[in-house]
Amino acid sequence: MPVMDAINPSANVTFASRTPLHIGTVGLIVRDLDKVAAFYRDVIGLAERERSDHGARLGVGDVTLVELIHRPGAKPDDPRTAGLFHTAFLHPTRKDLAQWVMQIARDRVPITGASDHAVSEAFYLDDPEGNGVEVYSDRPPETWQWTGDALRITTDPLDVDDLLRTADPNGRYEGAPAGLRIGHIHLRVGEVATAQQFYRGPVGLDQTAGRGGAAFMSSGRYHHHLATNVWHSKGAGPREADRAGLSWFSFEANDAATRDAIAARLRESGAPVAAVEGGFETEDPWRTRVRFVAK
Repeated sequence: MPVMDAINPSANVTFASRTPLHIGTVGLIVRDLDKVAAFYRDVIGLAERERSDHGARLGVGDVTLVELIHRPGAKPDDPRTAGLFHTAFLHPTRKDLAQWVMQIARDRVPITGASDHAVSEAFYLDDPEGNGVEVYSDRPPETWQWTGDALRITTDPLDVDDLLRTADPNGRYEGAPAGLRIGHIHLRVGEVATAQQFYRGPVGLDQTAGRGGAAFMSSGRYHHHLATNVWHSKGAGPREADRAGLSWFSFEANDAATRDAIAARLRESGAPVAAVEGGFETEDPWRTRVRFVAK
């Protein structure tokens, strides 16, 4: 299957969002709503769309990307359990990413790493409650190196100076650009093979890469919309509902037929399927709630 056509950056639609399935929203249970909301607003650049004592929704324009559920008494997240490894925010252009990097450098925002993945350039940091965050931009899809259905994804040092040469040295990052979306989500799981059976089976993702206790899966020949790993969580059991961290995440289907076909396969596999607004919700083998909605 050929790689999809390159994206016109002016269209503010990334390759990741043109595939049959892509990540929509991530729901997080948080203990300190003010502190976590401020991070996604002030550091990532999302706009606060709704706010109450029970939570907040943040996003870009009329698109919600992060929903925070306020539970002050929740147990802290534990990286040894199944849950969120990171949420990855995809900038529509390399220049957008560079402008964001210049801004967090001015604001002295701590990061945990930066990598060249061959298919993308990425920075890593944590929100105030330890939820992992990646902020990245993709290299042009036509430059990705495929061998059949296997994609070359590396973890090499990032040439930050070269990236920053694309930024306006006098400019400021005035909030997330209109095309910013969640490009992928990376999960902690108890066993990679079991995760593959669920996400490649009834969900229908394709594996693009795998290495060292991790698997990368996608829809429509993207490098990955979903990754799973056992780096800290090998053997983890079902996720505890009263723990802070990942509550749910959603896949958006480009049409109702794609969404409904997944529902049928999930029912056939014995997975739970319950109606939610715009679609349905199921659970993966670690009781992480996964929603499927259609545009």
